[in-house]
Amino acid sequence: MAFRSINPATGQLLKEFASLTEEQIEARLHQASLAFQHWRRRSFAARTEILIRTAGILEQDKEDLGRLLTTEMGKTLKSAIAEVEKCAAVCHFYAENAEKFLQPEQIATNATESYIQYKPLGPILAVMPWNFPFWQVFRFAAPALMAGNVCLLKHAANVPQCALKIEEIFLRAGAPDGAFQTLLVESSQIEKILRDPHVVAATLTGSEGAGKAVASIAGSEIKKTVLELGGSDPFIVMESADLEKAVLTAVKARTINNGQSCIAAKRFIVADAVYDDFKNQFVNAMNSLKLGDPLLSDTEIGPLATPSIREELHNQVGRAIQAGGRLLIGGKMIDGPGNFYQPTVISDVPRTSDIFYEEFFGPVALLFRVHTADEALELANNSSFGLGASIWTSDEQEQQKMIDGLESGSVFINAMVASDPRLPFGGVKKSGYGRELSAVGIREFVNIQTVWIN
Repeated sequence: MAFRSINPATGQLLKEFASLTEEQIEARLHQASLAFQHWRRRSFAARTEILIRTAGILEQDKEDLGRLLTTEMGKTLKSAIAEVEKCAAVCHFYAENAEKFLQPEQIATNATESYIQYKPLGPILAVMPWNFPFWQVFRFAAPALMAGNVCLLKHAANVPQCALKIEEIFLRAGAPDGAFQTLLVESSQIEKILRDPHVVAATLTGSEGAGKAVASIAGSEIKKTVLELGGSDPFIVMESADLEKAVLTAVKARTINNGQSCIAAKRFIVADAVYDDFKNQFVNAMNSLKLGDPLLSDTEIGPLATPSIREELHNQVGRAIQAGGRLLIGGKMIDGPGNFYQPTVISDVPRTSDIFYEEFFGPVALLFRVHTADEALELANNSSFGLGASIWTSDEQEQQKMIDGLESGSVFINAMVASDPRLPFGGVKKSGYGRELSAVGIREFVNIQTVWIN
């Protein structure tokens, strides 16, 4: 199979790459195993130096790298550059904090000395998605490398240039051969790679189906996994909310990355007292967004990543309307080249319909009216997903009710859900398990070893 890099704004074929042969894959896995034996013995200072140089390359080349992201998967250039900057920030964060996070911890027992220490595991397979083609990789790779592990990247098929560029960046920064490798392989080859004894664990960011497949294979091999899967995040607006700020944030939260984000707000649950005002302002703001060439500075929404993603989204919109939802704006594919889709708002999708429970991966918002905080909470939790939630209220009792009651990996009060290297990130229910980022994230792929000395 050839990996094809296609500009989603124009449909132009940019480059093609051949997939690795079975022999090449085996050689890469063997190289990773050898590299681990050396990398694990590198001091924190030596690993830190390489990660700081990696951050420097990202910062220095952010304009060119941003253009690569934009032309390969369609996000706006401004957001692509911001993504590269965030990757540099996560490298700095772990360069500065990894040694502290992994310090041995003395535990008082009846032994002469007892403590726990954190030791690297080995080569880790990362199965990564196309929507944040740099960030998703670096938020895994920075802590994994600082912990002494080595990385094998199986990236999404539509972003091969990004995948190869990340490996190049680590090599330029001085990482030894085999410490970070990109594997241009088909999805059908993942099982054999994951079962290979050289690979000790896996992390996946992607769909529920992909997560189930990887978790099943890894489980049968008794290998650790971390999964960050889909989301249908609620954005709850109560009567006491700052409505103007809530609307502005709601538009940004729904359309970030052209609407293609697991933690994008997707279900807008609004109190009856402010529903009509919110709806009118939100619909007008969504309707005024400028679609176009993502390389232009005034473009607010670019194309979806592939034609099939756009077609699936359009199919979902049609099913939502057929089920009884009311189309307020949008609902159409844009004619001409590129995978453009109108910003869309649909209200009153029946909770008895199958489409109510699906994740919409694009600039489509679902709007719901509720009468009480309890009703808002119940509706928010009525989902198989549990990634993040954004709550807008100035009432402290309502804030606490939501914090206590929401079934999600994160709760943001009067702010948009976002990942931050300083805080753990991940979900519950079918949004996955395990955590990335922070001290918690770096400890996901280590051997937490107990030492007892009499």
